[in-house]
Amino acid sequence: MTPRRVVITGVGVASPIGNSLDEVSRSLQTGRHGIVTMPAWDRIADLRTRLGGVVDLELDHRWHRKKTRTMGRVALLATYATEQALAMAGLGEDPLIGGGTLGLAYGSTSGSSEALAEFCGTLFVNMSMRGLQSTGFLKFMAHTCAANLAQFFGIRGRIIPTNSACTSGAQAIGFAYESIKYGLQDVMIAGGSDEMHYTTAVTFDLMYATSANFNSQPELSPRPFDVRRDGLVVGEGAGTLILEDLGHALARGATILGEIYGFGTNCDGIHMTAPSEPGMRAAMQLALRDAGITSAQIDYVNAHGTATDIGDIAEASATRAVFDRPVPISSSKSFTGHTMGACGAIEAVFCLAMFRDGFLAPTRNLDEVDPRCEGLDHIRELRREQPHTIMSNNFAFGGVNTSLILGEPPR
Repeated sequence: MTPRRVVITGVGVASPIGNSLDEVSRSLQTGRHGIVTMPAWDRIADLRTRLGGVVDLELDHRWHRKKTRTMGRVALLATYATEQALAMAGLGEDPLIGGGTLGLAYGSTSGSSEALAEFCGTLFVNMSMRGLQSTGFLKFMAHTCAANLAQFFGIRGRIIPTNSACTSGAQAIGFAYESIKYGLQDVMIAGGSDEMHYTTAVTFDLMYATSANFNSQPELSPRPFDVRRDGLVVGEGAGTLILEDLGHALARGATILGEIYGFGTNCDGIHMTAPSEPGMRAAMQLALRDAGITSAQIDYVNAHGTATDIGDIAEASATRAVFDRPVPISSSKSFTGHTMGACGAIEAVFCLAMFRDGFLAPTRNLDEVDPRCEGLDHIRELRREQPHTIMSNNFAFGGVNTSLILGEPPR
Protein backbone atom coordinates (compact mmCIF):
# COMPACT_ATOMS: atom_id res chain seq x y z
CA MET A 1 0.00 0.00 0.00
CA THR A 2 1.01 3.64 -0.47
CA PRO A 3 2.36 5.07 2.80
CA ARG A 4 -0.13 7.44 4.40
CA ARG A 5 0.53 10.97 5.62
CA VAL A 6 0.40 11.35 9.39
CA VAL A 7 -0.83 14.55 11.01
CA ILE A 8 -1.21 15.80 14.58
CA THR A 9 -4.72 16.79 15.65
CA GLY A 10 -4.41 17.22 19.41
CA VAL A 11 -1.82 17.76 22.12
CA GLY A 12 -1.74 17.76 25.90
CA VAL A 13 1.06 18.61 28.26
CA ALA A 14 1.98 18.75 31.92
CA SER A 15 5.36 20.42 32.35
CA PRO A 16 7.43 22.57 34.69
CA ILE A 17 6.64 25.60 32.49
CA GLY A 18 2.95 25.05 32.01
CA ASN A 19 0.10 22.59 31.63
CA SER A 20 -1.41 23.60 28.29
CA LEU A 21 -0.20 24.45 24.81
CA ASP A 22 -0.98 28.12 25.36
CA GLU A 23 0.85 28.25 28.68
CA VAL A 24 4.04 26.54 27.49
CA SER A 25 4.10 28.75 24.41
CA ARG A 26 3.99 31.87 26.60
CA SER A 27 6.74 30.50 28.84
CA LEU A 28 9.05 29.71 25.92
CA GLN A 29 8.52 33.20 24.53
CA THR A 30 8.92 35.10 27.80
CA GLY A 31 11.77 33.05 29.27
CA ARG A 32 9.79 31.70 32.24
CA HIS A 33 11.59 28.59 33.50
CA GLY A 34 10.45 25.83 35.86
CA ILE A 35 13.64 25.07 37.81
CA VAL A 36 13.32 25.13 41.61
CA THR A 37 15.31 24.18 44.68
CA MET A 38 14.31 20.84 46.26
CA PRO A 39 14.75 21.29 50.05
CA ALA A 40 13.30 17.83 50.76
CA TRP A 41 16.47 16.34 49.27
CA ASP A 42 18.55 17.76 52.14
CA ARG A 43 17.84 14.54 54.06
CA ILE A 44 19.74 12.43 51.51
CA ALA A 45 23.35 12.18 52.63
CA ASP A 46 25.99 12.94 49.96
CA LEU A 47 23.49 14.04 47.29
CA ARG A 48 25.12 16.96 45.50
CA THR A 49 22.28 18.40 43.43
CA ARG A 50 19.29 20.26 44.89
CA LEU A 51 17.61 21.30 41.64
CA GLY A 52 14.51 19.95 39.92
CA GLY A 53 11.86 20.83 37.37
CA VAL A 54 8.46 20.18 38.97
CA VAL A 55 4.93 20.21 37.54
CA ASP A 56 2.54 22.46 39.47
CA LEU A 57 -0.61 20.37 39.18
CA GLU A 58 -2.92 18.69 41.69
CA LEU A 59 -3.87 15.25 40.39
CA ASP A 60 -4.81 13.12 43.41
CA HIS A 61 -8.52 13.94 43.39
CA ARG A 62 -9.07 14.93 39.80
CA TRP A 63 -10.83 11.69 38.83
CA HIS A 64 -12.82 9.02 40.68
CA ARG A 65 -10.62 6.65 42.67
CA LYS A 66 -12.02 3.62 40.79
CA LYS A 67 -10.38 4.99 37.65
CA THR A 68 -7.02 5.82 39.22
CA ARG A 69 -6.34 3.34 42.03
CA THR A 70 -3.75 1.54 39.89
CA MET A 71 -1.96 4.78 38.98
CA GLY A 72 1.09 6.40 40.51
CA ARG A 73 2.01 9.99 39.66
CA VAL A 74 3.68 8.97 36.40
CA ALA A 75 0.41 7.51 35.06
CA LEU A 76 -1.66 10.37 36.49
CA LEU A 77 0.47 12.89 34.60
CA ALA A 78 0.04 10.81 31.44
CA THR A 79 -3.72 10.68 31.95
CA TYR A 80 -3.94 14.45 32.38
CA ALA A 81 -2.00 15.11 29.18
CA THR A 82 -3.94 12.49 27.23
CA GLU A 83 -7.34 13.76 28.37
CA GLN A 84 -6.26 17.23 27.20
CA ALA A 85 -5.04 15.92 23.84
CA LEU A 86 -8.19 13.93 23.11
CA ALA A 87 -10.36 16.94 23.94
CA MET A 88 -8.34 19.19 21.62
CA ALA A 89 -8.66 16.61 18.85
CA GLY A 90 -12.43 16.46 19.34
CA LEU A 91 -12.29 12.82 20.40
CA GLY A 92 -13.09 13.11 24.09
CA GLU A 93 -16.38 11.20 23.90
CA ASP A 94 -15.99 9.69 20.45
CA PRO A 95 -16.80 5.98 20.07
CA LEU A 96 -13.72 5.80 17.82
CA ILE A 97 -11.63 5.45 20.99
CA GLY A 98 -12.96 1.99 21.69
CA GLY A 99 -13.52 0.92 18.10
CA GLY A 100 -10.20 -0.84 17.49
CA THR A 101 -8.86 1.56 14.85
CA LEU A 102 -7.35 3.83 17.52
CA GLY A 103 -4.23 2.59 19.29
CA LEU A 104 -1.75 3.77 21.88
CA ALA A 105 2.02 4.08 22.11
CA TYR A 106 3.24 5.46 25.42
CA GLY A 107 6.37 5.28 27.50
CA SER A 108 8.27 6.23 30.61
CA THR A 109 11.70 5.52 32.02
CA SER A 110 10.11 3.20 34.58
CA GLY A 111 6.91 2.95 36.57
CA SER A 112 6.14 5.06 39.62
CA SER A 113 9.30 5.36 41.74
CA GLU A 114 7.24 6.53 44.72
CA ALA A 115 5.04 3.42 44.53
CA LEU A 116 8.08 1.16 44.17
CA ALA A 117 9.78 2.75 47.18
CA GLU A 118 6.63 2.38 49.28
CA PHE A 119 6.11 -1.25 48.28
CA CYS A 120 9.72 -2.36 48.70
CA GLY A 121 10.24 -0.30 51.83
CA THR A 122 7.29 -1.96 53.53
CA LEU A 123 8.27 -5.45 52.37
CA PHE A 124 12.02 -5.24 53.04
CA VAL A 125 11.71 -3.54 56.42
CA ASN A 126 8.94 -5.77 57.79
CA MET A 127 9.72 -8.93 55.78
CA SER A 128 5.97 -9.37 55.77
CA MET A 129 3.09 -8.80 53.37
CA ARG A 130 1.23 -6.87 56.04
CA GLY A 131 0.51 -3.34 54.83
CA LEU A 132 1.16 -4.08 51.15
CA GLN A 133 -1.43 -2.90 48.63
CA SER A 134 -2.55 -5.26 45.87
CA THR A 135 -2.44 -2.36 43.41
CA GLY A 136 1.21 -1.55 44.19
CA PHE A 137 2.76 -3.45 41.31
CA LEU A 138 0.32 -1.95 38.82
CA LYS A 139 1.67 1.49 39.73
CA PHE A 140 5.35 0.63 39.34
CA MET A 141 5.32 -1.92 36.53
CA ALA A 142 7.30 -0.79 33.51
CA HIS A 143 4.27 -0.34 31.23
CA THR A 144 2.05 1.32 33.82
CA CYS A 145 1.37 4.37 31.60
CA ALA A 146 0.32 2.40 28.53
CA ALA A 147 -1.75 -0.11 30.52
CA ASN A 148 -3.50 2.46 32.68
CA LEU A 149 -4.27 4.77 29.77
CA ALA A 150 -5.78 1.85 27.85
CA GLN A 151 -8.05 0.98 30.75
CA PHE A 152 -8.94 4.58 31.63
CA PHE A 153 -10.02 5.50 28.10
CA GLY A 154 -11.20 2.05 26.94
CA ILE A 155 -8.73 1.70 24.08
CA ARG A 156 -9.00 -1.53 22.09
CA GLY A 157 -6.47 -0.95 19.33
CA ARG A 158 -2.79 -1.85 19.43
CA ILE A 159 -0.84 -0.96 22.58
CA ILE A 160 2.90 -0.22 22.29
CA PRO A 161 4.70 0.45 25.59
CA THR A 162 8.03 2.23 25.06
CA ASN A 163 10.47 2.14 27.96
CA SER A 164 13.81 3.36 26.66
CA ALA A 165 14.70 6.00 29.25
CA CYS A 166 15.16 9.43 27.63
CA THR A 167 13.87 8.30 24.21
CA SER A 168 10.65 6.73 25.53
CA GLY A 169 8.40 9.59 24.43
CA ALA A 170 10.13 10.06 21.08
CA GLN A 171 10.00 6.34 20.27
CA ALA A 172 6.30 6.28 21.18
CA ILE A 173 5.62 9.06 18.69
CA GLY A 174 7.78 7.36 16.07
CA PHE A 175 6.18 3.94 16.46
CA ALA A 176 2.71 5.48 16.47
CA TYR A 177 3.57 7.38 13.30
CA GLU A 178 4.70 4.13 11.62
CA SER A 179 1.51 2.35 12.75
CA ILE A 180 -0.58 4.90 10.88
CA LYS A 181 1.78 5.41 7.94
CA TYR A 182 1.64 1.71 7.06
CA GLY A 183 -2.10 1.31 7.60
CA LEU A 184 -2.15 -0.59 10.89
CA GLN A 185 -4.26 2.03 12.71
CA ASP A 186 -6.13 5.18 11.72
CA VAL A 187 -5.45 7.12 14.92
CA MET A 188 -2.80 6.74 17.63
CA ILE A 189 -2.35 8.31 21.05
CA ALA A 190 1.38 8.79 21.60
CA GLY A 191 3.53 10.23 24.33
CA GLY A 192 5.70 9.88 27.37
CA SER A 193 5.64 10.61 31.08
CA ASP A 194 7.90 10.60 34.13
CA GLU A 195 7.48 11.66 37.74
CA MET A 196 9.83 13.50 40.03
CA HIS A 197 11.55 11.35 42.65
CA TYR A 198 14.85 11.64 44.47
CA THR A 199 15.99 8.26 43.12
CA THR A 200 16.35 9.85 39.67
CA ALA A 201 18.52 12.60 41.12
CA VAL A 202 20.59 10.02 43.02
CA THR A 203 21.08 7.93 39.87
CA PHE A 204 22.54 10.79 37.86
CA ASP A 205 24.40 12.20 40.86
CA LEU A 206 26.27 8.91 41.18
CA MET A 207 27.50 9.48 37.63
CA TYR A 208 28.50 13.09 38.41
CA ALA A 209 26.03 14.14 35.74
CA THR A 210 23.80 16.51 37.76
CA SER A 211 24.06 20.27 38.18
CA ALA A 212 25.34 21.13 41.66
CA ASN A 213 27.11 24.49 41.30
CA PHE A 214 23.89 26.49 41.12
CA ASN A 215 21.86 24.99 43.97
CA SER A 216 21.27 28.42 45.50
CA GLN A 217 20.52 30.00 42.08
CA PRO A 218 18.13 27.64 40.28
CA GLU A 219 17.48 30.20 37.57
CA LEU A 220 21.08 29.79 36.34
CA SER A 221 20.83 26.06 35.54
CA PRO A 222 20.81 23.97 33.42
CA ARG A 223 23.15 25.50 30.83
CA PRO A 224 23.13 23.38 27.63
CA PHE A 225 26.13 23.98 25.35
CA ASP A 226 27.47 26.69 27.70
CA VAL A 227 31.11 26.69 28.78
CA ARG A 228 29.96 26.81 32.45
CA ARG A 229 27.47 23.94 32.25
CA ASP A 230 27.85 21.49 35.11
CA GLY A 231 25.25 18.80 34.43
CA LEU A 232 21.56 18.14 33.99
CA VAL A 233 18.60 19.09 36.17
CA VAL A 234 16.08 16.28 36.65
CA GLY A 235 12.48 17.07 35.83
CA GLU A 236 9.02 15.57 35.48
CA GLY A 237 6.05 15.89 33.18
CA ALA A 238 4.01 14.31 30.41
CA GLY A 239 3.25 15.04 26.80
CA THR A 240 0.63 13.45 24.56
CA LEU A 241 0.03 13.82 20.82
CA ILE A 242 -2.93 12.55 18.83
CA LEU A 243 -1.66 11.25 15.48
CA GLU A 244 -4.02 10.61 12.63
CA ASP A 245 -4.12 9.61 9.00
CA LEU A 246 -4.47 12.82 6.98
CA GLY A 247 -7.50 11.58 5.06
CA HIS A 248 -9.19 10.45 8.26
CA ALA A 249 -8.56 13.81 9.91
CA LEU A 250 -9.89 15.77 6.93
CA ALA A 251 -12.98 13.59 6.67
CA ARG A 252 -14.02 14.39 10.23
CA GLY A 253 -13.09 18.08 9.98
CA ALA A 254 -10.30 17.96 12.56
CA THR A 255 -8.00 20.92 13.14
CA ILE A 256 -4.46 19.97 12.10
CA LEU A 257 -1.60 21.27 14.26
CA GLY A 258 1.28 19.77 12.30
CA GLU A 259 2.54 16.77 10.39
CA ILE A 260 5.17 14.11 11.03
CA TYR A 261 7.44 13.84 8.02
CA GLY A 262 9.93 11.27 9.25
CA PHE A 263 11.36 9.21 12.09
CA GLY A 264 14.71 7.57 12.66
CA THR A 265 15.88 5.39 15.53
CA ASN A 266 18.89 3.15 16.06
CA CYS A 267 21.28 1.82 18.69
CA ASP A 268 24.98 2.51 19.14
CA GLY A 269 25.71 -0.99 20.43
CA ILE A 270 28.86 0.34 22.08
CA HIS A 271 28.40 1.64 25.63
CA MET A 272 25.59 1.75 28.19
CA THR A 273 25.97 5.42 29.15
CA ALA A 274 28.53 7.16 26.92
CA PRO A 275 27.03 8.91 23.86
CA SER A 276 28.16 7.99 20.36
CA GLU A 277 28.49 10.74 17.77
CA PRO A 278 28.20 8.28 14.82
CA GLY A 279 25.01 6.79 16.29
CA MET A 280 23.42 10.21 16.80
CA ARG A 281 24.39 11.23 13.28
CA ALA A 282 22.96 8.04 11.78
CA ALA A 283 19.60 8.51 13.54
CA MET A 284 19.25 12.01 12.07
CA GLN A 285 20.13 10.69 8.63
CA LEU A 286 17.55 7.91 8.96
CA ALA A 287 14.87 10.48 9.80
CA LEU A 288 15.80 12.64 6.81
CA ARG A 289 15.71 9.62 4.53
CA ASP A 290 12.32 8.56 5.88
CA ALA A 291 10.98 12.09 5.35
CA GLY A 292 12.41 12.22 1.83
CA ILE A 293 14.08 15.58 2.40
CA THR A 294 17.61 16.92 2.79
CA SER A 295 19.16 18.61 5.81
CA ALA A 296 18.99 21.91 3.89
CA GLN A 297 15.21 21.83 4.31
CA ILE A 298 15.34 21.82 8.13
CA ASP A 299 14.70 25.29 9.59
CA TYR A 300 15.47 24.49 13.22
CA VAL A 301 16.77 21.68 15.42
CA ASN A 302 15.32 21.09 18.88
CA ALA A 303 18.34 19.51 20.54
CA HIS A 304 18.44 16.87 23.24
CA GLY A 305 20.85 19.28 24.97
CA THR A 306 21.04 17.93 28.53
CA ALA A 307 23.92 20.19 29.68
CA THR A 308 26.23 17.27 30.42
CA ASP A 309 29.83 17.69 29.35
CA ILE A 310 30.34 14.85 26.87
CA GLY A 311 26.70 14.64 25.82
CA ASP A 312 26.52 18.20 24.50
CA ILE A 313 29.86 17.86 22.71
CA ALA A 314 28.88 14.61 20.97
CA GLU A 315 25.50 16.03 19.94
CA ALA A 316 27.00 19.24 18.59
CA SER A 317 29.55 17.24 16.59
CA ALA A 318 26.89 14.92 15.15
CA THR A 319 24.63 17.84 14.23
CA ARG A 320 27.49 19.68 12.50
CA ALA A 321 28.29 16.56 10.49
CA VAL A 322 24.69 16.10 9.32
CA PHE A 323 23.99 19.72 8.43
CA ASP A 324 27.41 21.02 7.35
CA ARG A 325 26.09 24.52 8.04
CA PRO A 326 25.23 26.61 11.11
CA VAL A 327 21.67 25.31 11.48
CA PRO A 328 19.54 27.13 14.10
CA ILE A 329 19.46 25.02 17.26
CA SER A 330 18.40 25.28 20.91
CA SER A 331 17.61 23.08 23.90
CA SER A 332 14.27 23.51 25.63
CA LYS A 333 15.57 21.47 28.57
CA SER A 334 17.08 24.79 29.66
CA PHE A 335 13.49 25.73 30.60
CA THR A 336 12.22 22.46 32.10
CA GLY A 337 15.18 20.38 33.11
CA HIS A 338 15.45 16.85 31.76
CA THR A 339 11.99 15.27 31.96
CA MET A 340 13.44 11.84 31.18
CA GLY A 341 10.96 9.52 29.44
CA ALA A 342 8.63 12.44 28.80
CA CYS A 343 11.13 14.75 27.09
CA GLY A 344 10.64 13.60 23.51
CA ALA A 345 6.87 14.10 23.72
CA ILE A 346 7.02 17.37 25.68
CA GLU A 347 9.58 18.79 23.27
CA ALA A 348 7.40 17.79 20.31
CA VAL A 349 4.61 19.84 21.91
CA PHE A 350 7.02 22.76 22.23
CA CYS A 351 7.85 22.46 18.52
CA LEU A 352 4.15 22.58 17.66
CA ALA A 353 3.84 25.76 19.74
CA MET A 354 6.65 27.27 17.65
CA PHE A 355 4.84 26.34 14.42
CA ARG A 356 1.55 27.78 15.67
CA ASP A 357 2.88 31.03 17.13
CA GLY A 358 5.80 31.74 14.80
CA PHE A 359 8.91 31.74 16.95
CA LEU A 360 12.10 29.86 17.77
CA ALA A 361 12.76 29.36 21.48
CA PRO A 362 16.26 30.08 22.80
CA THR A 363 18.56 28.06 25.02
CA ARG A 364 18.40 29.71 28.43
CA ASN A 365 21.67 30.42 30.25
CA LEU A 366 23.75 30.09 27.09
CA ASP A 367 26.09 32.97 27.90
CA GLU A 368 29.23 31.61 26.24
CA VAL A 369 29.14 28.69 23.81
CA ASP A 370 31.65 25.97 24.60
CA PRO A 371 34.21 26.09 21.75
CA ARG A 372 33.69 22.34 21.32
CA CYS A 373 29.98 23.00 20.60
CA GLU A 374 30.53 25.78 18.07
CA GLY A 375 29.79 25.65 14.34
CA LEU A 376 26.01 25.79 14.88
CA ASP A 377 23.60 28.73 14.99
CA HIS A 378 22.89 28.58 18.73
CA ILE A 379 19.70 30.53 19.49
CA ARG A 380 20.36 32.63 22.59
CA GLU A 381 17.41 35.03 22.38
CA LEU A 382 13.83 34.59 21.20
CA ARG A 383 13.50 34.75 17.43
CA ARG A 384 10.32 35.83 15.69
CA GLU A 385 10.61 33.46 12.75
CA GLN A 386 8.13 31.05 11.18
CA PRO A 387 9.61 27.54 11.04
CA HIS A 388 8.28 25.18 8.39
CA THR A 389 10.25 22.02 9.17
CA ILE A 390 11.77 21.05 12.53
CA MET A 391 14.02 18.19 13.60
CA SER A 392 13.69 17.10 17.24
CA ASN A 393 16.39 14.79 18.63
CA ASN A 394 16.63 12.64 21.76
CA PHE A 395 19.24 10.16 22.99
CA ALA A 396 19.18 7.63 25.83
CA PHE A 397 21.19 5.24 27.96
CA GLY A 398 21.82 1.98 26.18
CA GLY A 399 22.85 3.86 23.05
CA VAL A 400 19.28 4.47 21.86
CA ASN A 401 18.98 7.41 19.45
CA THR A 402 15.88 9.04 17.97
CA SER A 403 15.16 11.82 15.50
CA LEU A 404 11.72 13.13 14.59
CA ILE A 405 11.01 15.50 11.69
CA LEU A 406 7.92 17.64 12.14
CA GLY A 407 6.23 19.90 9.64
CA GLU A 408 3.80 22.79 9.90
CA PRO A 409 0.09 22.05 9.15
CA PRO A 410 -0.56 21.16 5.50
CA ARG A 411 -1.78 24.13 3.48
